[in-house]
Amino acid sequence: MTYSRIVGTGSYLPERIVTNRELQSRIDTSDEWIVSRTGIEARHVAADDELTSDLALKAAQRAMVSAGVGPDDIDLIIVATTTPDMVFPSTACLLQAKLGIKRGAAFDVQAVCTGFIYALATADKFVASGAHRCALVVGAEVFSRLLDWNDRRTCVLFGDGAGAVVLKPADTPGIYSSHLHADGHYSHILRVAGGIAEGKLRGNPFLEMDGQAVFKFAVRVLDECAREALERNGFTGSELDWFVPHQANLRIINATADKIGVPRERVVTTVARHGNTSAASVPLALDSAVRDGRIQPGHLVLLEGVGGGMTWGAVLLRW
Repeated sequence: MTYSRIVGTGSYLPERIVTNRELQSRIDTSDEWIVSRTGIEARHVAADDELTSDLALKAAQRAMVSAGVGPDDIDLIIVATTTPDMVFPSTACLLQAKLGIKRGAAFDVQAVCTGFIYALATADKFVASGAHRCALVVGAEVFSRLLDWNDRRTCVLFGDGAGAVVLKPADTPGIYSSHLHADGHYSHILRVAGGIAEGKLRGNPFLEMDGQAVFKFAVRVLDECAREALERNGFTGSELDWFVPHQANLRIINATADKIGVPRERVVTTVARHGNTSAASVPLALDSAVRDGRIQPGHLVLLEGVGGGMTWGAVLLRW
């Protein structure tokens, strides 16, 4: 049986850092209020001339160096994003051109903050089946451009960034299993309802969120999905070496870890300095823990996300 395995990681964060103290000078909020409710202290914001594909390019290049592969090796690109450069072509195709890759498939996945989990699960199926030999999976966002910076309920939560991984076939896991879910009946609690029609903006172009509803939903489904992944493969939460969750809110992260029995010292968190980078948050956190040496070969790792749709999912893997 063939599996897929992550063989390289990379990430990129824009240079500009917006701290809570900067925000409190512009809107009715405070550093203490933001940290106490979310755990967020700062976030990165893309420059005016930086596009999602630009962030994706830098993360992808670093992942490819880490994996020891070049443009001629990649035959599949999947980009998870809610903030594509344009309506079409896909950001994945634009990234493919920037990387100098001229073969294989390239497409985007849209599952908002669960996007990277969906993209990784999709790439795993292609690689494990033998359809593709080397996949580049990227989560990249310029979420700051979806925010009303006068809305203190939402603008303090999000940031920009990109993370990437390279997948190759393996004789042993690698990825044990992936578990993807969605329930469109909850689409109203987290959304950007605006769109383009006949050359005009239609609807609200800014993020809308029912924070309390999202919090309750996230804590419930992340617990359920984590247990589903662990039980499918005969593990318990206490056996995890690392839990790498979507970086939305520190209270959600801690509540999930406590529910599934993962000690908090085994939870990778970057939310304090990154904020919620949507589809980029899991690969950003993963790359951080790989590069600083926390995640080591043989470690059992659970990746998990929840996002608008509502969507949620988990990937259990052996490093």
